[in-house]
Amino acid sequence: MDLERVDVDLRSATRTAPTADPTKPAVRRAAGVALSVMPVKRARGVRVRTLRAGAAKVRLYQPPAQRTDAALLWIHGGGLVLGNPRQDERLVSETAAALGMTVVSAYYRLAPEHPFPAALQDIHAAWQWLQAHAPSLGVDPRRVVVGGESAGGGLAASVVQLLHDTGAHPLGQWLFCPMLDDRTAARTELDALDHFVWNNVLNRFGWSSYLGRPPGSYEVPAYAVAARRPDLAGLPPAWICVGDIELFHDEDVEYARRLEQAGVPVTLDVTAGTPHAFENWAADTAPARMLVRRAQAWLGELVGVVPGG
Repeated sequence: MDLERVDVDLRSATRTAPTADPTKPAVRRAAGVALSVMPVKRARGVRVRTLRAGAAKVRLYQPPAQRTDAALLWIHGGGLVLGNPRQDERLVSETAAALGMTVVSAYYRLAPEHPFPAALQDIHAAWQWLQAHAPSLGVDPRRVVVGGESAGGGLAASVVQLLHDTGAHPLGQWLFCPMLDDRTAARTELDALDHFVWNNVLNRFGWSSYLGRPPGSYEVPAYAVAARRPDLAGLPPAWICVGDIELFHDEDVEYARRLEQAGVPVTLDVTAGTPHAFENWAADTAPARMLVRRAQAWLGELVGVVPGG
């Protein structure tokens, strides 16, 4: 893809944006080690702990001053094959501090070594842990928002569907450039576009690894692919952002349209000239800061808190 299509304020960061080839097991192992030890930025005063959540683990973020009894269950990205909660330390800790809100970030097993439903099971375990520990955290278990970025956004949308069907009711869904539809990966004509950060060749590997079958197959298991759910009625309010030049643009816009058509309140934030997940790897740029402020404003309004107030 031509760099000229990128917002001028993001071009420098895009040239050096992190890339990895997750098709190679050695690269996935090296990325896992790097993510577990890399230095991370976090908001001042936020207490961070890693705890067991049954068979899974969570990373708990507690603000210096709690201003709401709502909480955020966060799910990291990585194309379903990479990632670690520490990669989102800045975003989630700053959100915890800005809103005075407890955040629980879920660890989950990664494909291809652990295909569906392993990740969903681990995230559900994190939800159950948060529900069980809500009183000691000062959290109302009925006021939990589920959010995530990229693959984590897709997993968040899927777990929201699962929770809805089992009688639980998340307060909302906060989705950054979510990876929602395996059928995008089956569109081989998109390969030639070579989107920045996450292209369709990598997307095909991620979905194939997770599903254990070629993406775009006639049938997929329930809750494996959020966009394949036929009926979206009754799901909680959603905030969805996506860049207009990234691979997931069309599937995210379509999911937002279907949510709205089903009567679900939805805010769609389409950013111009922005590559995938830029709010993370280009966090210090003006476009990223503005997007995060808008996202936190929506989340704050949902839980009844003015960011930074």
